[in-house]
Parts: sequence; structure tokens; C-alpha cells
Amino acid sequence: MIEVRNLVKKYGTHLAVDHLDFKIESGRIYGFLGPNGAGKSTTMNIMTGYLGATEGEVLIDGHDILKEPEEAKKHIGYLPEQPPLYVDMSVREYLEFAAELKGIPKAKREEEITEIEKMVRIKDVEHRLIKNLSKGYRQRVGLAQAVLGFPEIIILDEPSVGLDPKQIIEIRELIRKLAKKHTVILSSHILAEVREVCDYILIISKGKLVASDTPENLEKMFGEHNSVEIETGASPSEIRLILKNVPGIEMIETQEKGDGVTWAKITEKKGEDIREQIFMAFSFAKTPLLTLKETGMTLEDVFMELTQSDTVPYVFTDKTKWEEVGTDAGDL
Repeated sequence: MIEVRNLVKKYGTHLAVDHLDFKIESGRIYGFLGPNGAGKSTTMNIMTGYLGATEGEVLIDGHDILKEPEEAKKHIGYLPEQPPLYVDMSVREYLEFAAELKGIPKAKREEEITEIEKMVRIKDVEHRLIKNLSKGYRQRVGLAQAVLGFPEIIILDEPSVGLDPKQIIEIRELIRKLAKKHTVILSSHILAEVREVCDYILIISKGKLVASDTPENLEKMFGEHNSVEIETGASPSEIRLILKNVPGIEMIETQEKGDGVTWAKITEKKGEDIREQIFMAFSFAKTPLLTLKETGMTLEDVFMELTQSDTVPYVFTDKTKWEEVGTDAGDL
């Protein structure tokens, strides 16, 4: 587990990280999000011991990363945005070097490196020089060094940056595989990727933690009203007649698309889920639905709402309350 307590980082008068408090529990995949200059990378560098804090502390399984760095770092594997690779080494040479630095016993070293090479699928290139590898393979090698020693916590900073769609999917699969035995903290600007793989989201803006919850809860919390979109052969007036007695409807918008098909957006009252009632109403009217899907606020919408303002629009207080505040905090 990681505990971040009252974390502050200043550069002169510039406040990069502004009194952060949060916990990382075991056995989850965490998404750590923030716009450029939000303090995200600064926070991760402090959490991994690469950077000192002005105030506050970071505890890794009870060990202070600044006061007990060696003990704390035994529990962490870290892949920075730019993997720390020695490109004139072969893959195997580099991993043997990294294993030695991590203090992995010689008797276990060969077996562990081979296991990790197979896990991240680089066994077939282990004798090639790193400088001759593609971007995707270099990311895999960086990930392999992070996993060496099988630390409890794996921290990945922009692991899919610069990769093509196929490579992104492969890295995503590796993250899911790692999460079966490790706690994973994933920093990424690709919100679809975070939504796809993460159990829990932390959003930071201007050095402050502005959101902390599951993706589903964040979308529900910020969505005033969800809506249901349908396509049917009924006319706009027939749609309104069919739905006349369905409770929980705030508003109905319709548009004729041609070929006898009408699209309708049915806005629900807050807290309602009327998909079943809509389906049953059309079934009772013997009018088939061609499509029915629920739409609402996405993680991207939440992210934009929380981070676009010139001031920090909200500060997280608990799972149901958000306070509007201002701040002079800048960031790195």
C-alpha cells in the first residue's frame, strides 16, 4: 500500500504539488490522470524516490521513501515515460545488469529474467541490441526491468506513448496480466485506455487532487442526467404516445432519418434508469426497436470539466461532495 500525506513540492515560489493526500490500496489498477503541467509526473517522481518533497511524506508499505529509500524501493517497480535503457547493450545484458542493481540473488537471476522475458514477450529478441529494437519492443524491455524482482507495486508513466494501435493493445494486455499479482499505477493521457483497464481513478489538476473514485462513479456523479437513444420505425408522434406513461422521463427529442426510421433521445430524470420500461412500452405497442443504448457523461467529459478551468473548479472531499475553490497554484 502507498500513503501520500500532505505532499507539497515547491520550486521557489512556484507550487507544483499542493498538499496531496491519497491512498493506493493493494490489488487494484489505478489510473493517475492530469493535464500537462498538473503535477502528475512530479508526484510520481516523489513517490518513487527520484525527487524530494518540500513537505509531507510518502509511505510505501509503511516505509518512508525519503527516510528509508532502500527498503521502500524494494516494493516498487517503475517505468518512466522515457525508459532508462542502455541502448548499446543486448536485451539480456541489460536485464542482467538491472537484476544486479536490484540485488536479485545470482542463483535466482537467470530463471527470473527468463520468466519475465516470456511474460512481456521479448524472449525472441533477448540477444539483439536495444538500439535496434522498435519503440514497442523498447517499452517492453523497460516494463521488464520494472517487473524484475516482482515488486508489489508497479508504476507506469505513459507506457503506451508513441506506440501504434496494435502495440497499445499489447501493452494493455500486459498491464491486465500484471494486475493479477501486483498493484498497478498507470499514468496516461489516453483516457480510453484508462477507462478500459483501471479500477480506480485519481485526477490531479494544478497540484491538487480533484477526483478520486471508480470510473463508473465519476461518470454518474458528474452526469446530471443520463439519456437513452433509440431508433424505431415509429413516427415522432407515435414515439411520444408510446412513452406517454413511462415514469422518469425528463425530455424527448426526435429526428426523422429517412427510410421510415426515427431517432429519439430520451433524457432521464436524475437517478433513473428507464431502459427496461422503454423496451416494455415499445413491446406492448408491438413496435420494434431497431437500437437502444444508454448514453451519459464519459470519463473524458469528467476530465475536461475538472481540469479546463483557469482555477481548480472542484476539490474532492468525499464520494458525494465537491467543493468549488480557487487557487494560485501552477504546476510542472
